[in-house]
Amino acid sequence: MTTYMITGATGQLGRLVLDHLLKTVAPADVAVLVRSDEAKAEFDARGVSARIGDYSDPASLETALDGVDRFLLISGSEVGARVPQHRNVIKAAKARGVEFIAYTSILDAAHSPLMLAREHKATEEMLAESGIPHTLLRNGWYSENLGMAVGGALAMGQHFGAAKDGRFSYATRNDYAEAAAIVLTGGHDGAVLELGGDAAFTQTEVAALLTELSGTTVSYVDMPEEAYEDALVGAGLPEGLAAMLADSDAGAATGALFDDSRTLSGLIGRPTTPLADTIKAVLAAG
Repeated sequence: MTTYMITGATGQLGRLVLDHLLKTVAPADVAVLVRSDEAKAEFDARGVSARIGDYSDPASLETALDGVDRFLLISGSEVGARVPQHRNVIKAAKARGVEFIAYTSILDAAHSPLMLAREHKATEEMLAESGIPHTLLRNGWYSENLGMAVGGALAMGQHFGAAKDGRFSYATRNDYAEAAAIVLTGGHDGAVLELGGDAAFTQTEVAALLTELSGTTVSYVDMPEEAYEDALVGAGLPEGLAAMLADSDAGAATGALFDDSRTLSGLIGRPTTPLADTIKAVLAAG
């Protein structure tokens, strides 16, 4: 019997991975890593073994990983702390004899100019040094990331960014989650998978699509990276998040968030979710 574990199971991506995994794997063969008794009770009720552990607590990780064969490491949410946290997880996996790790990275992490890529690159290097067989799920930009911009764009008739004519290969969390579940169950061990949506969009095209779907005219306004960061802070975003988003846009201008390999749709056996579907969902939610 193979035991599979998913980290970040209470997060948006982790929950979706679990849903997909349970379509092909019995709940008794699945474990999840959680950080609270409340979360543990929720997953235990689904017949999944919930184990309490924290990326910053090495001892808890070793206990949680006991008996795990195949492991999905969803990157931590604490930007700036992920390298030591991921190191703890990889060391615990090594100590417990985990046979395989899948890791959610970012497009072309080894060469990407993005601020976000630095910790992913370091984690990929740690995985290589560990000697544990692994697969890199280099995810592109989530189409849901646009959700935070739609309201303001409709209110002002302007969609701001710093991406110039750079193209984003958007795919949904569900697309990436399905791919992760497939990889976790086997057949792609050792692969480096560059994953992005089938169709790519400039922000000018995003504004045009938003115009078409909402009935409100929206135009794209390109800004220098620093000005866009200041605008995001002025709109109420935390400085760290604003810096990351502005840096990502600037990186996209050089192709850092574009992928035309169609590896993702090939892996999941269907087209990736159209960007229009995500925007429609955001509009329907108000």
